[in-house]
Amino acid sequence: MRKLSISFIIAAFAIISASAQSKVFMTREISPGALVRIYKALNRPADGHRVAVKISTGEAGNPNYLKPTLISQLVDSVHGTIVECNTAYKGKRNTVEAHWQTIHEHGFDTIAPVDLMDEEGQMKIPVRDKRHIRYDIVGDHLPRYDYMINLAHFKGHAMGGYGGVLKNASIGVASADGKAYIHTAGKTDKTEEMWQNIAEQDLFLESMAAAAQAVDDYFGENIIYINIMNNMSVDCDCDAHPSEVLLKDYGILASTDPVALDKACVDIIFNMHPTEGNDNAPLIERINSRHGLHTIDHAAAIGLGSLEYEIIDLDHIQ
Repeated sequence: MRKLSISFIIAAFAIISASAQSKVFMTREISPGALVRIYKALNRPADGHRVAVKISTGEAGNPNYLKPTLISQLVDSVHGTIVECNTAYKGKRNTVEAHWQTIHEHGFDTIAPVDLMDEEGQMKIPVRDKRHIRYDIVGDHLPRYDYMINLAHFKGHAMGGYGGVLKNASIGVASADGKAYIHTAGKTDKTEEMWQNIAEQDLFLESMAAAAQAVDDYFGENIIYINIMNNMSVDCDCDAHPSEVLLKDYGILASTDPVALDKACVDIIFNMHPTEGNDNAPLIERINSRHGLHTIDHAAAIGLGSLEYEIIDLDHIQ
């Protein structure tokens, strides 16, 4: 029998891996208990680790951010620290002082320790996909943690089309200067130079995918991803005056594969049959008009995860 070369075996394995289905867990219940249940279903426990729970603290004036009452049970169960970084746009989170005020007003510091990871400085971590950015710039508190729960609010976004775990890992974990670096696809790492150097849309989206992969690589097996599909405006939590929410709350989805997770959430929106009080057309238009699916496709192309997934409905598991 003819022996197979090592290169042939590796290539075949790569093809099989690329087409493998990732598990995406789902529950239609949005509650503190359901959030803990879906975390446990992933079977990647945070026990014994220094746990960062990455959320968006929400711009002042925005009512749609994930509320402390919803996430507190999960954060407490893993003895986690809520982590964030400052923004690269003017608002109530672009300076340390203003951001801490917003954190306090939104109540996050009443449920757990909170860490602004770029409050004291920033650091670079490697990226695999260097076609636009040569590294990822994150808050220099990141080494305080060896496990991350990427806890994202799934909704629309004015620049990315949608926001989910890929954006929460890339733009969300980046320092303010790191956000500028991603938005300009490597042209500048200075927030004051960002807006005059905004990159072509697809280059920005590809840079987000590359930065998300950098964070995933940093934590290795010690990272999980959760999308909460509630209060789904076409605008992000970073918008102080978001558009009206036209979609009904859907549920919570989670995976160890961020690509499969965001893909599953987008597919839910695109395949939804609109009914009275549940209009998916504006969010679909927002995603399509910003070419938002390209972030997911590029993330899959660079090996961050799979476009193929299997939904595991926790509501029907005894």
